[in-house]
Amino acid sequence: MAHILIVEDDINLGQILFQELKKHNHVVELVENAEAAMARINKYIYDLIITDLKLPGMDGIELLKKIKGSNQSTIVIVMTGYASVDTAVVAMKNGAQDFIQKPFGLHEIVQKVDDALALKRMKNEIDYLRHTQENVIYRTSDIIGVSSSLKKVLHMAEKVAKADSTLLLTGETGVGKGLIAGAIHHNSNRSDNNFVQVNCAALPQNILESELFGHERGAFTGAVKLRTGRFEQANMGTIFLDEIGDMDMSLQSKILRVLEEREFERLGGERTIKVDVRVIAATNQDLYQMVQEGKFREDLYYRINVVNIPIPSIRERKEDIEPLARYFIKKYSLEFNKPEMDIDRAALDLLRSYDWPGNVREIRNCIERAVLLSDGSVIRTIDISIQDGEPRMEKESGGNGGLSSLALNEKEIILDALKRNDWIQKDAAETLGISKRVIHYKIRKYGITHPRWLKNR
Repeated sequence: MAHILIVEDDINLGQILFQELKKHNHVVELVENAEAAMARINKYIYDLIITDLKLPGMDGIELLKKIKGSNQSTIVIVMTGYASVDTAVVAMKNGAQDFIQKPFGLHEIVQKVDDALALKRMKNEIDYLRHTQENVIYRTSDIIGVSSSLKKVLHMAEKVAKADSTLLLTGETGVGKGLIAGAIHHNSNRSDNNFVQVNCAALPQNILESELFGHERGAFTGAVKLRTGRFEQANMGTIFLDEIGDMDMSLQSKILRVLEEREFERLGGERTIKVDVRVIAATNQDLYQMVQEGKFREDLYYRINVVNIPIPSIRERKEDIEPLARYFIKKYSLEFNKPEMDIDRAALDLLRSYDWPGNVREIRNCIERAVLLSDGSVIRTIDISIQDGEPRMEKESGGNGGLSSLALNEKEIILDALKRNDWIQKDAAETLGISKRVIHYKIRKYGITHPRWLKNR
């Protein structure tokens, strides 16, 4: 859906164009002269304007200049019954996207509108990619996991994909809410258009408002040029509002307006922009509880919670750990230009013994580190660690200080190698077939000490 203005003094032709474009699901307005057009342009920002060049009063070329001076992103197609090469050149030099000669078939003007809007979407996508992270879109078949709980989530995602309902994805940090949102978009009727992601927790609220809605030149210090916002870039596609629970209450009201009226203004602007965007929101917080505490708008909560898809944590679907680990091993073996590695059963058991509070993201980081540091072709327990400390493994009785039997076994292996090599760490590492940096890490991890090392400090 696009917001289109037709400027045509031949009321019969104007009505024919109006009805034809409405049949293609566009929001269409019709005026008979340039002055009426300017009154609309001063109030709304249009995706596309179709104007006759011969108009009473202000002519089409003058109107074209004013349109482009008012908003460069609006695409203009000009039409005339007085066609000539010179007229076309003048129109194109003044910013017209395309030119059509009367009389024309309706299929011709519809095709020109479709082509112009496709170009606009491409420009929006380029602008989005210039200002954000890699835009990755996933099929449901790309999402790794074998658990029944994950399959239930993916089945629900496929069921709701074709609808335009607003969705709320809930779950802990790192469970893959962005992947599910991408899969829903990929399987939707909007898949040919942009999938725009915004992390509402990653930006200060004043910057987030500009990020979402864009800003006019001079709207604030540093706004040296007009910037289209994420909602404009997502027009006819999908916007994913991650961690919406972190959004300021005043900004929540503006999101509610977009959901209900499909319109907004840029920061510092007065003209209204209409958009056709599907919204998928996500949170790791209890929004219902936040509503009770007055920290989240109740009306917005019910508006985004049309369909709720809860995504289970890794500790609730431990059967997904092995396929995830093997997927990341393959990924990082390729990325680090290593022969594809394997993982032994003890290491997999160790992975399954950990509750993974960081979920899939933490597994990915753990495997990335293991592939990078391992000197062999098989990842073993000695290679398994996490970025900011050791895994919180399941406790067992017996006074073992909270370490699992696997961890105790690994510690004993390291101690045995050190004893057999007279506590020389380099030689113990060679015996174990690991690098010096890995054995140093493991020694610190298990708190292994020796009097000789203290004397050498």
